[in-house]
Amino acid sequence: MAKYLGPACKLCRREGEKLFLKGERCFSPKCAIEKRESVPGQHGRSGQNRSSDRESDFARQLRAKQKARRIYGMMERQFRRYYSVALKRRGLTGLNLLQTLELRLDNVIFRMGYAVNRETARVLVTHGHFMVNGRRTDVPSVILKAGDVVSVREGSRPKTYFKELPELAEPRIVPVWLERTVKDLSGRVIRLPERAEIDGNLNEQLIVEYYSRR
Repeated sequence: MAKYLGPACKLCRREGEKLFLKGERCFSPKCAIEKRESVPGQHGRSGQNRSSDRESDFARQLRAKQKARRIYGMMERQFRRYYSVALKRRGLTGLNLLQTLELRLDNVIFRMGYAVNRETARVLVTHGHFMVNGRRTDVPSVILKAGDVVSVREGSRPKTYFKELPELAEPRIVPVWLERTVKDLSGRVIRLPERAEIDGNLNEQLIVEYYSRR
């Protein structure tokens, strides 16, 4: 499956805000946003100085879609597929889309504090370090549901990363729709996340408008 291989900090600069794609580095002075706030590219600085009210509706919709796609770390084709699934479900399409993205296995592992970012969570899953309901899985895009239990595979626990993980994960705040047991390196999905419990910087309505006009 295709994936973005360029610098993560460039994506944050393009969106003009921290997307927290590199874990602890994003909270340090080494963060690229702290050093250069301009948009990447030859005309980045002049483009950034343009008034936001001069942006077209399409530009705002595109930026909202790109930001969500980059936060969750997926390419356009995969993101569009999630939108198509959300469109067919009952309820608000935008909320359906965000809930689906939040319930991806790699995102749940990140939210539980078992990975510093979603990219690391994807690598850990791909290498077979996690189980869902007692079964080993290496597919980061698995969509979990209420009651599903995620845990570190027994054979992976002696590895240095997982030995140090409880100390690293403990300070991380876990969303209320998840339950975590750091001692056992496990967790459970209690229910679907509500809109107020998902990133408030995402504008799902603009994403729906973007795909609706195509």
